[in-house]
Order: sequence, then C-alpha cells, then structure tokens
Amino acid sequence: MGRVTERRRTIRIRDGVVSSRPDTLVAEEPLEIRLNGKPLAITMRTPGDDFALAAGFLVSEGVLGAAGEVRNIVYCAGAKDDGTNTYNVVDVQLAPGVPVPDITLERNVYTTSSCGLCGKASLDAVRTTARFPIADTPPVRVEPALLARLPDRLRAAQRVFDRTGGLHAAALFSEEGELLDVREDVGRHNAVDKLVGRALRDDRLPLSRVILLVSGRASFELAQKAVMAGIPVLAAVSAPSSLAVDLAAEAGLTLVGFLRGANMNVYAGDERIALSTGV
Repeated sequence: MGRVTERRRTIRIRDGVVSSRPDTLVAEEPLEIRLNGKPLAITMRTPGDDFALAAGFLVSEGVLGAAGEVRNIVYCAGAKDDGTNTYNVVDVQLAPGVPVPDITLERNVYTTSSCGLCGKASLDAVRTTARFPIADTPPVRVEPALLARLPDRLRAAQRVFDRTGGLHAAALFSEEGELLDVREDVGRHNAVDKLVGRALRDDRLPLSRVILLVSGRASFELAQKAVMAGIPVLAAVSAPSSLAVDLAAEAGLTLVGFLRGANMNVYAGDERIALSTGV
C-alpha cells in the first residue's frame, strides 16, 4: 500500500553528456472497484486513498450521496492466485436498504488514467441522477482576483509532482480562497474522486460552497463529478470540452477555463463571478 512512486534506471543526456542515474516515477496500477462483491469498474490510478476514490466514483455514478449509505469499504483479500493481497481490489458494501444499481456487462467498464470512464453517460443520465441541484444551493460569489491566486496555491501543495512531474492534481477551496483539501493522481478524474470520496466519508456532501480546481483540462467527466457532488464552481488551468460547457450551462455550474494568472475564460455560470464591468 502507499506505492505512490517507484524508482527506475534512466539514461540522461544533458548538453551532449551521457550519464546513468535512477529516476523517480509516479506509480500507476489498476484498481478494481466492486459493489457488494460484484465487479463494477477498473481504473488506472496512483495507489493511495483507494477507499475515497471508490466512494467518489460511486458518487459520480449516482449510487452514493451520504456517508450513511456505506456499510463498509474493504480491500479484497486473496486477490492473487497465491492468496496474497495486491491491494488493487476494493469492495464497497452498501448499507441495508440502499438500492443496488443494475450491474450488467455494459456497466462492467474499464477506465483509463487519461480519460476516465470510456463511453460516459449522456447529459440526460446526469440530469436524472443528480441528487444535489446546484441551482437550489445558496449563491456563491467569487472575485476573479481570488481565482487567479488558486493555481499557485495548488501547485505549492503538489508534493509528489515535485518529485515526479507526472501527476494531475485537484483541490477544494473555500469561497474565501482557503485550501480545504488536495489530492494527486496519475488520472485527473481519480484526483477529483478522491476529494469527493473523502467528503462523502466525512458526511460533507453536498459541497455547495466550494471551488473545485483541476490542474489540467475540464472534460465532461470532471464537470459531471462536480455536478454530482453539488460543487457550484469548477476551474481548470486548461481548456474545457464542448460537452463540459454544455453540461455546465444546463446544470447551473460555473465553469472557468484557461485560469492562468489574472487571465481566464468563463464558459458558463458567470453570475457567480464578481465582474467589475458589464459584458
């Protein structure tokens, strides 16, 4: 457990000079998520916070919405033929009375560290399963100057990135700019799941007065995860996808992209951004 980094021998070429030295790499291993003992999904992730990752994934799929809906989360023993535990299989056991979704071969899916769940649900599926409508939450107003400061705060909190250069990060900030939590993972969607899963296990959902910042682009899946957790503001240092913008506009999510210093683009939900000039 906790295999966040690994060492590998590498040949370095610097200004024509060749040398050999070990390099620190971010670990990437599969995690199988089971629900009440039945396989549900496999994701490639950086080991660590696996229980939170599994819980957050189930929030984004509309299965969970409160801490009391989880009876237990355990590593499956004997995951290898010789009986040893790889710590790469997690079983989420629902509390009595919590509905178990229909798990068919179509839902037994494979996810990647780069794009998350392949063949994601449509906008209609998000609309019908969202438990925490963002439009019903108290209004949040964010100053552009506050948003501009957040990427540097996120970067300063990326401990493993400093050693590997190979991790995405996601962070939750208060509306006053206080860093509440940060997670790193080889997959940006996993980093968000770890944040949301920790919030679920601490019984803090919905996250109705926070800002979610991600270190890369804002995909449809990240917008979906924000909506499903009741997060009103999603900001990314890179570009959003067209479907992410569509979902944000429909769900009432404030979506900010290309957040770099004082520059940013607001793609949806600009009513939460305290703009000094009319547009």
